[in-house]
Formats: sequence, C-alpha cells, structure tokens
Amino acid sequence: MDAGRHAEQKDYRSPGRLLGWVVLLAVFLGFSYFLRVSVLQSYVIPSGSMEETIMIGDRVWAEKLSYQFRDIEPGDIVTFEDPEIPGRILVKRCVAVAGQTVDMRNGILYVDGAPRVEPYTGNEPSAPIGRTAVDIAYPYLVPEGTIWLMGDHRTNSQDSRYFGPVDTSTVFGRAFMIYWPLDHLHVFD
Repeated sequence: MDAGRHAEQKDYRSPGRLLGWVVLLAVFLGFSYFLRVSVLQSYVIPSGSMEETIMIGDRVWAEKLSYQFRDIEPGDIVTFEDPEIPGRILVKRCVAVAGQTVDMRNGILYVDGAPRVEPYTGNEPSAPIGRTAVDIAYPYLVPEGTIWLMGDHRTNSQDSRYFGPVDTSTVFGRAFMIYWPLDHLHVFD
C-alpha cells in the first residue's frame, strides 16, 4: 500500500512542471511589456513644474489609449518627449491646440481672446519667459499638428513659452492618476 501512494504523487520538480512555470513567467512578462508599451506607463516626477497638482517624487500613471480615439484637449495633462533632450519625458498641461491663439497679458493666460480660468495654478501669473530657445511673439497662433503646453507652477516651468509648441507625434499619453505616495492619491479630471 505504501508503494501505491508513492506512485500517485507527482514530482513537482519534473521537467514538464518546470517548463510550465517558464512559459507562465514568459506570458506574464510579455503581457507586462505589452501593457507598458501600449496601454500604461508609470513616471516619477523629478521637478516642480506641475506643483501643486503633481509634486516632486509623485508617481503618475499615464494611459496611451485615449489619443487613439480622440484628440488632445485643453486641460489634459500629457507626457511627451522633451523637444530639447531626446529620450527625456516631460509632463505638462495642454492649454491650447492647433488653430488656437495664445496670449499672456497682466499675468493672465488668454486663449482665443478669452481669459482662462486656471485654479490649478494657485493664481500664479502666466507671463512670457524672458530668454527662450525659440523666438515667440504674442499673441501666438498654435500651428497645425502641435499643442501649447504649460506647467501648472507657472513661475517655475520651462514649457511652450520656452521651447515653443510641441508636435503631437511626441505625446506619449495622458496622465490620469497619481498613485504614489498614497497620501497624494488623485485621479485627474
């Protein structure tokens, strides 16, 4: 009877079982890679250009699907490739899209002649930046295929005021949530 019991037990170290674990791990890693490349990307925020909305050290999820079905809209917080440093990813807020006119007067941002209500800036003034990488004159018409991006911390952000409009092809996704640290947990509108 003892010999029969041993014959029924499976060896969990068998080559078939090991191959199953390897295949499961490969599927998991492949699915994780697919999610990261096609659906979600995590970013750690290194600067204060989006404060008080997103703080230094916050971890943010950006989704990559919505812009397959809709255009970028003013108010969206987007992740994009830095126009000056290839491979570096920045996070800023879209304030205007192609065909809209951006202007800044008396510390107020105007889009198409109307003042923007921007509670996320903490009433910091929106003003042109003195030294810029490109020549920008206001009012500025945002060209086709580009968007105008600004940091919420207007007095501490190198953004479209500095490097000009951003080509929409360099936008990776829409930031939709701070997931870490937990006391900063927040889903963006």
